[in-house]
Amino acid sequence: MTTTISTQSFRPRPPEAGAVERPVPVNADEQREIEQFLYFEAQLLDEARYSDWLDLLAEEVSYRMPSRSNRMHRDLAREAGGTGDLGHYDEDLATLRLRVARVQQTVAWSDNPPPRVVRAVTNVQATRRPETGDGAFAVRSVVDAYRNRLADDTDRFTGFRADVLRRGPDGLLLAERTVYLADSVLLTKNASLFL
Repeated sequence: MTTTISTQSFRPRPPEAGAVERPVPVNADEQREIEQFLYFEAQLLDEARYSDWLDLLAEEVSYRMPSRSNRMHRDLAREAGGTGDLGHYDEDLATLRLRVARVQQTVAWSDNPPPRVVRAVTNVQATRRPETGDGAFAVRSVVDAYRNRLADDTDRFTGFRADVLRRGPDGLLLAERTVYLADSVLLTKNASLFL
């Protein structure tokens, strides 16, 4: 599944190009399994069950949220940073475990008192990744997270996620996630939540 970053730009199709290539969807049982995995993951995160959430991650997980910049049409390919570029986060399992340990401390100012977060996951599109040979799925979904803390400290994070899910011994595991927020500038005090 090809990930197109910007969805707000006019992109004419070259005259020599053929009709749009439609993704080959997974079967109905796989689609339901993938959706239920994403919904369960959102529930664990909403309930701040971060240790349980870590159990859903593959050992080799890559978890990124690149920063985005406003670009002219000719520079749209550089709208989101790549691996190694400065972003909001670029993590692996070891750093995610450190973040979870920090959030679970009573002295973490961004989470004490803890925020209330509700995540909505929609528009789930899944295709197989036959090139990997491991039964992995490429999954695109839209996420909208609302966070409230104290009386009037609210934030909203909306964007889409490009994930790779693969089978583990106990079910699906998140192997890769890249979150592309709709915002180019985050107007929030912190981005400590997991999307």
